[in-house]
Amino acid sequence: MSFTIDKKAKKVIRKALKALGKKNFVFIMHGGSFPAAQGENTGFGTINSNGGKKFIEYAQDLFDAIQMGPAGKTKTSDASPYTGTIFSNNPLFIDLKELTTKKWGNILSVETYNEIVSQNPNKDKNRTSYSYIINKQEEALTEAYENFIKLNDKKLNKEFNSYKIQNKSWLDNDALYEALVIEHNCDYWHNWKSETDKNLLNPKSNEDKIEYSKRIEEITKKYSKEIDRYKFIQFVLNAQNEATREFAKSKGIKMIADRQVAFSDRDEWAYQSLFLEGWSLGCPPDYFSKDGQAWGFPVVNPEKLYNGDGSLGEAGILMKNLYKKMFRENPGGVRIDHIVGLIDPWVYKKGLKPMPEQGAGRLFSSPEHEYLKKFAIPSVEDLDTEYSADNEKRVKNLTHEQIKKYGRLVEKIVIAAAKEEGLTKDSIVCEDLGTLTNPVASVMKEYDLLGMKLTQFTVPTEPEDPYRCKNITKHCWVMVGTHDNKPVNEWAKSLINTHEGYLHVKNLVEDLFSEEQNPDDIIVKMTKDADFLKETKLVELFACEAENVQIFFTDFFNMSETYNTPGTSGDRNWSLRLPDNFEEMETINLPQILKKAIISRGKKFADKNKNIIEELDEIK
Repeated sequence: MSFTIDKKAKKVIRKALKALGKKNFVFIMHGGSFPAAQGENTGFGTINSNGGKKFIEYAQDLFDAIQMGPAGKTKTSDASPYTGTIFSNNPLFIDLKELTTKKWGNILSVETYNEIVSQNPNKDKNRTSYSYIINKQEEALTEAYENFIKLNDKKLNKEFNSYKIQNKSWLDNDALYEALVIEHNCDYWHNWKSETDKNLLNPKSNEDKIEYSKRIEEITKKYSKEIDRYKFIQFVLNAQNEATREFAKSKGIKMIADRQVAFSDRDEWAYQSLFLEGWSLGCPPDYFSKDGQAWGFPVVNPEKLYNGDGSLGEAGILMKNLYKKMFRENPGGVRIDHIVGLIDPWVYKKGLKPMPEQGAGRLFSSPEHEYLKKFAIPSVEDLDTEYSADNEKRVKNLTHEQIKKYGRLVEKIVIAAAKEEGLTKDSIVCEDLGTLTNPVASVMKEYDLLGMKLTQFTVPTEPEDPYRCKNITKHCWVMVGTHDNKPVNEWAKSLINTHEGYLHVKNLVEDLFSEEQNPDDIIVKMTKDADFLKETKLVELFACEAENVQIFFTDFFNMSETYNTPGTSGDRNWSLRLPDNFEEMETINLPQILKKAIISRGKKFADKNKNIIEELDEIK
């Protein structure tokens, strides 16, 4: 059952959220998943489009913010936003339609735009067409750049030149890489034949500096047009992003960014002198992977993060600039993916598996390791050596000074960047799902950081499970699932008439129906009724004490497909979009869910909010 989302309904919903102690109600949807306006589906979503703005208007007065996915430029061969660039944004988020208008001097022809829309292989499906649009977008933006040069508009030229100057520190590097991609006909620098080009920004001697400087000058001259085109594309995207932020602000909606733990291939090339040579970032062996997860991402060299006096080193300055840019562009804050990889990362030797037996370990927690010991914060005496190197409890003793050392990056870079951009540390959303090492848990507590509680991860046999409703505390973000989980629809269906489902239901009834006179009858009904189980799982989000609630777009709109399935690859991942006719879709019945959340708090609380319950009941 759905409901009509009009102004009256939104007003009542906000009253209910306030009564339940919710400070933030946030919608999660990655950029490519935004719907298109009618006749404007190019094959990839963007919040900058008319469809994106239409969704912002839909979200107005209902949500406080929209949690986006990583916004970096992705690989031609991989649609995952979690391998995108750290500074350059994804050109696919440029709204081509706007470039056909007077605002941009009609630098893109209507014919080109219409052709892209008409030939989109998924124009009638709620799926991106990644391999199609990544080429078509490039062609369209090349046409737009050439027409921009011909147009020679004084105002646009001035704005473009100003943008290039203001962003020179990272834009020159990224644009140079693009030129080398053309030179080598390959966007993966490890496969380039020229050792010089592989190391252009990483000279090891004065002779290298002289040689590389000449090569940079040669490439810059040879591909001057392509380099300028790259910068122009980033300029256009930045202008559209700024306009969209202002539009969203006028509707009371903020954006929350997503900072992935990875550095892209392009970033590794540009800043390779700042990474630990011969090491990669990954995950240790666990239930899902007996050999661990070999992500292959570069590891920031700890010796480059800070200087001897404790001030930020070259790598520290780079990372702080990255976070400052993200907080500046996203006033709603920044979600940090895999906070463990920032505080207590698991690293392994390139070419080997991320297993302790093959030399892998925690970068800052391995005082017994032949190589990693020089970065260790605890001593061998601080370890419980009965546990293996990958065990979260291995570091058993931590002084306050050691916790502060583990937290230096968070304090001096992330929190400092937020404050300098006018935000508080509560604008930092830490993805701390799963098992945390003792150092990470200690840092989270020391700095009172907002972590996540994902209710779909509840282990029903554990009474004190932190993801269970009764155990969720105020100071956190709660959600039923993220981009890597089954939609709550499918989660509920998978548990019907199963013993595991019974255990989940039993806990939910204990936590949410404690004052009911017939709890056993409710248990029996819920174990057989997927819709009832799904609704109750959503009630749990709002009934728990958490002050901040997030909901993924597949859950809110009752969708059944999973956005991304970890450990798999292919076009099904990262391609799901919100259908263009989303306003006609059946959503979760939020008024009734909120009503049940209020009632679940007990008779005294329900009586206090009787008027809100009645108003929620009136929404149809």
